[in-house]
Amino acid sequence: MTAEPTADLRRQVPRTDALLADPRLVAAGGRLGRALVKSAVQDVQQQVRTGRIAPADAVAAVLAVLPATAGTLRPVLNATGVLVHTNLGRAPLSAAAVDAVVAASGTTDVELDLATGRRGPRGEGALAALLAAVPAAEAALVVNNCAAALALVATALGGELVIARGELVEIGDGFRIPDLLVSTGARLREVGTTNRVTPTDYTDVLGPDTTAVLKVHPSNFVVRGFTRAVQVAELAAALAGTGLPLVADVGSGLLRPHPALPDEPDLQSTLAAGADLALSSGDKLLGGPQAGLVLGRADLVRRLRRHPLYRALRVDKTTLAALEATLRGPHPPVRQMLDADPAQLRQRATALAARLTEAGLAVAVVTSTARVGGGGAPELELPSWAVTLPAAFAEPLRRASRPVVGHVAGDRTVLDLRSLLPADDDALAVAVLEVARRWT
Repeated sequence: MTAEPTADLRRQVPRTDALLADPRLVAAGGRLGRALVKSAVQDVQQQVRTGRIAPADAVAAVLAVLPATAGTLRPVLNATGVLVHTNLGRAPLSAAAVDAVVAASGTTDVELDLATGRRGPRGEGALAALLAAVPAAEAALVVNNCAAALALVATALGGELVIARGELVEIGDGFRIPDLLVSTGARLREVGTTNRVTPTDYTDVLGPDTTAVLKVHPSNFVVRGFTRAVQVAELAAALAGTGLPLVADVGSGLLRPHPALPDEPDLQSTLAAGADLALSSGDKLLGGPQAGLVLGRADLVRRLRRHPLYRALRVDKTTLAALEATLRGPHPPVRQMLDADPAQLRQRATALAARLTEAGLAVAVVTSTARVGGGGAPELELPSWAVTLPAAFAEPLRRASRPVVGHVAGDRTVLDLRSLLPADDDALAVAVLEVARRWT
């Protein structure tokens, strides 16, 4: 009697222990963990049972489906034209920062003075790099994001905080500045109107319960028309002699003025204009890791550092390492993208299109408009160049071995090159060609 074909296949399925003993899978287990490899083995065994994979190809099939790392986050090529894309992790780290993270991933001297063998100041190198980059600051502190920095300030200073109504903003995903401030126990004294505020609006409400005046950069929107805002220098002059600190949240983390961003506040200018503390993010225009930066008067920074909440908000050694390398090393990717020459972007787009055309794809080289993103310079349009493909490419590109995220405009998928470095162009071409091969 002839055996059932399904039974024959089941008898040919390699045993789990035999597959896991293969040296190639043993090595993969050492890198990814045995549980993850075993799960992949079981999936492949099922495909052998159904005849989709030959028994002799089982190990190769397991290796093919194993991820590059034990985590689920995947590297993505950002062809959206948004330089600081929140959904894609904001600023990509520089090679120098990545190397610093790797070096700091083991045991380090993050809180040890190697000369004396005694406990040393935490993150001294990163703080020194910050002060060198922003000389108007007397001291610096690093927490896990800008919202944490603002929460620490509100908690440590307590009492009544004076803020303009037009600066009580929502910055994305339902996160509202006033909700954060009130959650710390602080009381808000709103001044002015949504579109106009004057120096006397601030000074008229100052009283014995006032502990600080806050100025928050709106970041991701602009109010135009019949408007009046009080600049930092003007507000600092109005507060002179009151003893009240002026705290400015500048948002995007621009260290110094940049010619392409004339309306974006920066840390150095803000402090030089009279702010006592300036707060910002580390993973936007600064181009570093996610962090909240606090710079300014030494006595205020010391007060924040000594507050119990600081312990819950401080950053780890890898963040400190990445931040220091970003500040001391070459320009990070975001700065390179911001400074990119449109003529060179056109050359890159033309070269990419030629490569794709040789493979038989219908592509075009077009002008494009890139943006800063991350709430920075919301009205600024950065001239750029892009390659376009049929709109149907957008979804499979996101599913490629190296995912590519562009944007769809009409019937075309637009791949903007300003949000990519030149070194990414080859990987972009490979990803597009991979998708094209699947279709043909």
